[in-house]
Amino acid sequence: MPERRTAAARRPARPSLRRRLLTFLLVPVLGVLLLDAVIGYYVALAYSNRVHDADLSDSALTLSEMVGNDSLRGELTAQARFLLEYDPDGRNYYEVISDRHGRMIGNAALAGPGHAVVTDAPPVLYDTLLGRRPLRAAVMRVPSHQERGDMLTITVAENLRDRHIRAREILFLTLPMQALLIVAVLCLVWLGVSHGLGVLEPLTSRLRRREHDLGPIGEEDVPVEILPLTRTIDDLFARMRNMLGLQERFIADAAHQLRTPLAGIQLHVERLEGTEDTAQRAEALGHIHRLAARAARTSAQLLALTRTQSPDLPDRDGMTIIDLAAVVPEAVGMRVHQALALGVDLGYEGIDGPVLVRGDALQVQEVIDNLVDNAFHYAGRGRCVTVSLARAGDEALLAVEDDGPGVDDAFLDQLGERFFRVPGSDEDGTGLGLAIVESIAERHAARVAFRRAAAGGLRIELHFPAVTP
Repeated sequence: MPERRTAAARRPARPSLRRRLLTFLLVPVLGVLLLDAVIGYYVALAYSNRVHDADLSDSALTLSEMVGNDSLRGELTAQARFLLEYDPDGRNYYEVISDRHGRMIGNAALAGPGHAVVTDAPPVLYDTLLGRRPLRAAVMRVPSHQERGDMLTITVAENLRDRHIRAREILFLTLPMQALLIVAVLCLVWLGVSHGLGVLEPLTSRLRRREHDLGPIGEEDVPVEILPLTRTIDDLFARMRNMLGLQERFIADAAHQLRTPLAGIQLHVERLEGTEDTAQRAEALGHIHRLAARAARTSAQLLALTRTQSPDLPDRDGMTIIDLAAVVPEAVGMRVHQALALGVDLGYEGIDGPVLVRGDALQVQEVIDNLVDNAFHYAGRGRCVTVSLARAGDEALLAVEDDGPGVDDAFLDQLGERFFRVPGSDEDGTGLGLAIVESIAERHAARVAFRRAAAGGLRIELHFPAVTP
């Protein structure tokens, strides 16, 4: 049990669409909450600064009125100093400087704004430092009432602590309401995701009720966002139907084509067991040998036909460019020894230069093998079989023809059908060779044509789309 729990603990968690959606939605919402708090604080600080700047300007104007109504003589009254310096959260600072007499009154040496101040203008606000303490100051210049021609520079400053306190108070007043709003949004997101995923339930139920149905899922109750997935599944089902169809067809064809030779083999085996006559036993063994060869050839061609129809093979767009002028002579040369043994004159007629097509060299060689085999079987001993390659406009023309008895025109259109054999033919064939040729040609986007040869035999042409070098 501990080992099982450890293995379960090591197993990675399954991906969850709900968890992924909530993560992508809730995390940004929480980030927006934090960003809103920061922005809210700076908005509140800006509002607090505006209010305090207005109060600071009023303090500067008040000090200028005091200076105008008092005979200062270097000092303010105690009541006036209290009003200027009082601050429940810190301390205020002021200073009055005469152009002629220098510093007249003040409780701190305050730096100026760094630029000229216009006389009798509204107070100028600026930031400054007193030691290391940041201050906000208001400065203005007014004419002296005590001495004609003299100008007074009046500066009032305060620390920034109260401004930040007011900003935090405003933030703490608005933050709970914003937090409640965010919580409400999060709940709505949770409910929305749960309800949104509920639209998959009809599709899930419909698929659950299927047993062996590989038909298309359909799109009537599929959300738009899920359509790419269901279409991909439909494509997978289509490939599986094709594969199962190929398997069923192969089994049916094999049972149909192998029934006769296997029954014949069984009959001749029983005949072999029931006789001691040497001639009859030799005849039975000969029949068994021919039937076994026929069964082997039929099985090989059934496998070849099924292989050419497999959806796993690349289509023409996935094939490479090959040179038929190199592939065809090589394939023909491999059949010369068999032609000599059968007494058939096998020849090749080609052209100079490459003949490029998009295809598979092994499948093209299988086409040539089947066409040459067909010619060998139906032309007969002493006949001529010619394989030719030429260019015909924007096509590459591969042809195999013989001077044998040929095929009646009424049956030319049926050549290439599975298991079709020309009536009256004495040759023992499977009727699959030309079907294999048709299937491979279809994969190469090639046309197959069956015609009567000039010498009276059969001419089979394959027209491949040529590729410009």
